Amino acid sequence: MKPAPFEYLRAASVEEACALLAAHGPDAKLIAGGQSLVPMMAMRLVRPAWLIDVGDIDALAQISIEPDTVTLGACARQYVLAAHGGLGAALPIIAQALIWVGHEQTRNRGTLGGSLVHADPSAELPLVAVMLDARIGLQSRARGRRVVSAREFFTGPMSTVIEADECLVEVRLDQWSGQGLGSAFDEVAIRHGDFALASGCAQIALDPDGRVRRVALALGGVAGVPLDVSGYAASLVGQFIDDTATEAIARSVAAALDPPADLHASSEYRRALALTLCVRVLRTATARARASLTEVA
Repeated sequence: MKPAPFEYLRAASVEEACALLAAHGPDAKLIAGGQSLVPMMAMRLVRPAWLIDVGDIDALAQISIEPDTVTLGACARQYVLAAHGGLGAALPIIAQALIWVGHEQTRNRGTLGGSLVHADPSAELPLVAVMLDARIGLQSRARGRRVVSAREFFTGPMSTVIEADECLVEVRLDQWSGQGLGSAFDEVAIRHGDFALASGCAQIALDPDGRVRRVALALGGVAGVPLDVSGYAASLVGQFIDDTATEAIARSVAAALDPPADLHASSEYRRALALTLCVRVLRTATARARASLTEVA
């Protein structure tokens, strides 16, 4: 199919984009990479009367790495994020997740903000944002800028708290301090590049003696929004992590889930995948954290 008729506008700044959104109301949509919006328009699942292109706004493509915080512009291309050496050192989980996002061609155009706003519950970048409790900056002409936690940003499948006149401008993520850091991302899909049936990511910080100092864990594709399940792993803090503890946490997480069923996977299968993925990402993140300690020593 072809999209319904629409008018195309190109914004030169965030302020102009917000002004255009305010002028055209709910009939307007922002576009940058178009890897999610254009297919939905082609299937006429969405029919914006106005498309406002923000893809060439330099301020929205910036990547800033400070000692404690990383700030990513909403229009930063996925391939840029994956290849950025400084970002890979500060937050390797982003590159680890991006390996699973679509294909090289879609990552060349796709943006960070586009993935977050699309809010597919099985998408990789929203899952990382939730696990790390990213702070998402939104801007409108009428109300200025506000910041929303990623864990509050997603409200359901393809649904967020963003208002019709708001532009997602940036994402801020905290860097974990200290040595002994490890992270991992994994997912299961029918084919590589397809939407994940279920996905998981973890980040672990170990003390010099190998005890868990901090842990985060999240699952995608098993609910209407990306799920932070770090609370189930909190018992690891102060302890040495082993396979018994990892498997116990995974079983507790899986038992608490009520995953959706569809043409591709039953609820029971997604629950089994969640258990397996929890074990995988916790083990891999732990191994990388231990390797990091060895490198420091």
